[in-house]
Parts: sequence; C-alpha cells; structure tokens
Amino acid sequence: MLIVPEREIAALMTRDAAFDAVESVFAAMASKDAYNFPVIREAIGHEDALYGFKGGFDKAGMTLGLKAGGYWPNNLEKHGAINHQSTIFLFDPDTGMVRAIVGGNLLTALRTAAASSVSIKHLARKDAKVMGMVGAGHQATFQLRAALEQRQFEKVIGWNYHPEMLPNIEKIANEAGLPFEAVELEGMTEADAVISITSTFAPTIMAEHISAGTHIACMGTDTKGKQEVEAALLARSTVFTDEVAQSISIGEAQHAIAEGLIKESDVHQLGAVINGTHKGRTSDDEITLFDGTGVGLQDLAVAASVVDLAVKKGVAIEVDF
Repeated sequence: MLIVPEREIAALMTRDAAFDAVESVFAAMASKDAYNFPVIREAIGHEDALYGFKGGFDKAGMTLGLKAGGYWPNNLEKHGAINHQSTIFLFDPDTGMVRAIVGGNLLTALRTAAASSVSIKHLARKDAKVMGMVGAGHQATFQLRAALEQRQFEKVIGWNYHPEMLPNIEKIANEAGLPFEAVELEGMTEADAVISITSTFAPTIMAEHISAGTHIACMGTDTKGKQEVEAALLARSTVFTDEVAQSISIGEAQHAIAEGLIKESDVHQLGAVINGTHKGRTSDDEITLFDGTGVGLQDLAVAASVVDLAVKKGVAIEVDF
C-alpha cells in the first residue's frame, strides 16, 4: 500500500493537472463510464462537526475509492488547523485491495476550484470581463486563482459576510494584475461570471443580483438544507451540475424543486457540454448556473494522478498492509 502524505501534495498537484482530471471525470460521468456512490454526510454531535463519505468508480480511468472527512468549524480557533479535513482511499478495482491513502485537504481545495473553472470554460461568455466573488474565505482564494485562468478578465469584484476578509481575494486579484473592488450584493450585477463559495442555510444571492448573460458557479451547497442562491434564480437560469442526483437532494436545486420552480429534467450534467451532447450556452443573454455539489469521483481522479506522480518522484511511502 502506498501513502502520499498531505505535506507532499503541494509539490505534486498543479491547478492545470486538477483541471484536466476534473474535466475528464465529468465527461466520463456524462458518458456513463463513471458513477458516484450515494453520499453519507452526518452531524456527529461533537464539535459541531459534519462528517461523511463520498466515493465512486470510474471504469474509464479504472479508479475506485472514497474520500472520508468533513467540516470541523472550530479547528482554526482551537487547533490552528483548517476546518475542512479529509483523506482519500484508493482501491484496486480488480481485487478490492487497498492501493493508496492520500492526504485530501489540498486536493479537495484544488478539485473544488477546478470544478468551477471547468464550468467557466464551458459556460461563461467568451467576452466575460468582470469576475465576481461572493465569499472570501480559504477556499475562495483557490476558486479565484483557477477562475482567472479561464477568461481575459479585467476586474474582480467581491462581497463577503465579514468584509474584513476581503483582502484574501483582493491579494489574488492583484497578483494577477487586476484591480479589485468591494461591492454590495447589488453590485454583483456588474459581473459577467460569479463564484459563490459560502456555507449558509439561507440564500445570500437573490435573482436580481445576477444580470442577463452571467454565468454563476454555486460551490458551497453540499448538504440538505444549505442554500446560497434564491430558488427563483434557478428558474431564470439554464442549470448545470456535476451530479444530478446530488443537485436535487443536497445541492442548490433541492430548493427550486421543492418550490415547484424547476423539475429534475431541468438540471443538466456539465459533462454533457464537455462531451458535446448538450449545447451549453445558446445566447449572450442566457444566465447559466453551475451547481457544484462536489462528487467523490473528483477526489478519486486528482488522488490517482497524485499517486502516479508520487511514485515517479519517489516520495510515495510504501508499507505492508
């Protein structure tokens, strides 16, 4: 069995590699060459933590496994550790034997950012100039770095529940040579592409905050009851997702469907756009919305890539099991 510890991940996985892995697995899902297992996600009744498992099997890439982990909201304050904690386990699909254990914290951040940037590549208008960020926490910095690589953006605007955190994303904008402006939520109407990365149980973004022609990637809703955007916005949009079953049960679509504003058939796989079996954006006035619920296959794809690189570079630890 191989172990690739968290400390090695930064030197092994690049944003480009994460993007390629996630784009490929979305395409495989839409082609039915890969599928996710049902998500288990529970409040454990200790430290206000949410803990769960995401897994799947990619027959095209011959990757089988799961990610175990969750959200410990007191970690940073109490232990100086990030709040999201995860570990990825890979198994040999031919034998069921464990193949590798991989640190999943940075990989989760990179694959989540890759998912939204894949959606921008395939759904945002080609002439998008203003990038909007709703949320300015740790994950938002990864999201913005990846997003800025997909279009020739000229400006970044941002909003956060805690405005004192906005310098986190201002720094990323400035590193890319772009001006940054803090705005009220009403100011998001200026954006051509928006990423929302918050952890809320009530909508932050209302339908009137998003202009015609905008692409919005909603990346924070991954649990029953969570909600980042008003359900009416999904009714105004062409909705895409990583996994339809998750979108309608634990993603943004859960609320719009419950209110009768859209049907399950109104939610499309982003992988179908990548494969060319869905036309994607059809006009410059269309609002496109990507509901990124986070699927186990994303984690497995980036972890498998990391294991291969770790073996080549001689940093994978081999142990008997």
